[in-house]
Amino acid sequence: MKNLWSDRDAKAAIAHYAKQGVNEDLALRTYTTRLLGGVPALVQHGGGNTSVKTVMKDLLGKPVDVLCVKGSGWDMAVIEPPGLPAVRLHPLQELIKLKQLSDEEMVNVQRINLLDASSPNPSVETLFHAFLPHKFIDHTHANAILAISNQPNGRAICEKLFGKKVIILDYMFSGFVLAKKAAEAYARQPDAEGLVLLKHGIFTWGDNAKQAYDRMIKFVSMAEKRLAEGKKRIVQARLPKKVAPLKDVLPILRGLLAVSTDQDGGFKRWIFDVRGGEQNLAFVNGKEVARYSQQGTATPEHVIRIKPWPLVLPAPEAGKLDEFTAAAKTAIAKFAEKYTAYFNRQNAKAEQKKIMLDVLPRVLLIPGHGLVAVGKSRKEASVAADQAETMVEVITKAESIGRFESISERDMFDIEYWSLEQAKLGKGAEKPLARQVAVITGGAGAIGAATAKAFAAEGAEVAVLDLDGVKAAEVAKKLGGIGIACDVTKPDAVKAAFAKIVQHFGGVDIVVSNAGNAWGGKIGEVSDELLRKSFELNFFSHQYVAQTAVQIMLKQKTGGCLLFNASKQAVNPGPDFGPYGLPKAATLFLSRQYALDYGDQGIRSSAVNADRIRSGLLTDEMVAKRSKARGVSEKEYMAGNLLKREVKAEDVAQAFVQLAMAQKTTAAVATVDGGNIAAALR
Repeated sequence: MKNLWSDRDAKAAIAHYAKQGVNEDLALRTYTTRLLGGVPALVQHGGGNTSVKTVMKDLLGKPVDVLCVKGSGWDMAVIEPPGLPAVRLHPLQELIKLKQLSDEEMVNVQRINLLDASSPNPSVETLFHAFLPHKFIDHTHANAILAISNQPNGRAICEKLFGKKVIILDYMFSGFVLAKKAAEAYARQPDAEGLVLLKHGIFTWGDNAKQAYDRMIKFVSMAEKRLAEGKKRIVQARLPKKVAPLKDVLPILRGLLAVSTDQDGGFKRWIFDVRGGEQNLAFVNGKEVARYSQQGTATPEHVIRIKPWPLVLPAPEAGKLDEFTAAAKTAIAKFAEKYTAYFNRQNAKAEQKKIMLDVLPRVLLIPGHGLVAVGKSRKEASVAADQAETMVEVITKAESIGRFESISERDMFDIEYWSLEQAKLGKGAEKPLARQVAVITGGAGAIGAATAKAFAAEGAEVAVLDLDGVKAAEVAKKLGGIGIACDVTKPDAVKAAFAKIVQHFGGVDIVVSNAGNAWGGKIGEVSDELLRKSFELNFFSHQYVAQTAVQIMLKQKTGGCLLFNASKQAVNPGPDFGPYGLPKAATLFLSRQYALDYGDQGIRSSAVNADRIRSGLLTDEMVAKRSKARGVSEKEYMAGNLLKREVKAEDVAQAFVQLAMAQKTTAAVATVDGGNIAAALR
């Protein structure tokens, strides 16, 4: 492993943080913590921790010995000094005299001794850092350390590799007991430069930041070198001659995992993150995947995000998706049974009884494709995917030198249901459109961008489609979604775009078919070419988009929502505007046809009738011309409605959102025009 320490960068960090009133110790602590956190093979997503013992002044200006230790939940890759809260050191060190200390008591002592009460909770391993005498202490869940220690003979491997330079402890729960055991072990082995907690991770220490960091890199590199000697390779299973594509497989799985709610037609859906790649494929395609994948997580805390084991699925054979669907349904049911039995076994032994979490898998292994992580959001799924890839790497390397073996089922349960770990997940209420994927066409325009923003604000994952792929990506990036260049007048382009969306999120739940453009002219004089061009964009593109989306929704079997951008021209045509109004009228009835044909499948279809919205269709230039022609100001023209208020793109966006939320509304037309009786539906 490469040593990333830089004297120049270290000095720069000291100078940078000095301007914020941060002392040199904490500045260097922040610098090396970020070095460690920036390497996924060492630590991921809030895992690991670091500390420094230093002196700070209290409110009265009195010097106080403190332990600055990583705050729980902080990401080491981007940590700042506030993420290393200062805790009064001596009261922590006094706790070593106790014979026992509950988790609740430990947390309380740590919090009441914070120098700043507004600081985050100190790490659950704070006492480990406090009880050892070293100034700087680093802790990571290095993949290489996990691979050599997650073995039946992990202790022997580590002792032979590291000798007396590293203390080796059998796995035990983080907290007070581990902290005391570590201090006692160091007293017996005072020349040690680090400690390996088997099946958990590695600690290193030093008199200064560089020394502790250098030792971490040194020992992890030694483990990597040992793993490089491994000769065993995962034997591959035989796959079907042709594997069904992900665009067909993922919606099926997403539908099977969806949970029906108490609301009529409501479902709690899931968002996917798909990871292929050579190593992942070799892992899921292995003959013994049902053995090695079910042994437990690479490091204990991963269980809170990815469950004790992944779900192994059969390879989906092309042309036999019905058989795959049945097999996948059975596999999910068996996973739930297995998880329930695990919970019941261990809960019966627990001193304090727990409430069972949901029984669904968080990682799916699909031969021929790779792994799929499952989450309530794309962000949550991505974290799970990162941890699943760590699992794959650790198990693959462990199997190359021996046989992977995780912690015991009892220990796994204790971590999964440990209140201090569960707290990392957060329990906030979900937004109304959480777990749903919304696709917006014409998404880079005024109405489209506002609509994408409005859906994201309500919790939806958004895919932005536009002819201008660069602008689509710009809109999507701000919302945590994806932007795709797509000419919606071309059926193949639409299918390709939706395939990308499915492979990114797992499926599609809401479609706002918004793309359009306005062409004018007297209907008796307009060319066939122009009229057909308008119909392609203002009618057929809506059909292509809706048709493609419906096929995905039918595979998911969880309903869905189609929303169309109609126009007042559809119900109240204006002069010289037939090339635009005619296809819009057809699109309005298209929305109702979808409502009629697919309502029994839970697929709702409605339209928004908007008028006088500043957009690509109604440009500032057009507004100026129409205002002048009517002898009114631009302001008066844009507010030419019953409410005398200009209707904006954001208002149209809210109408789309409200229709998407209205579970028992379909075949509806929401008018957003400030009131225009002439254009009212009759």
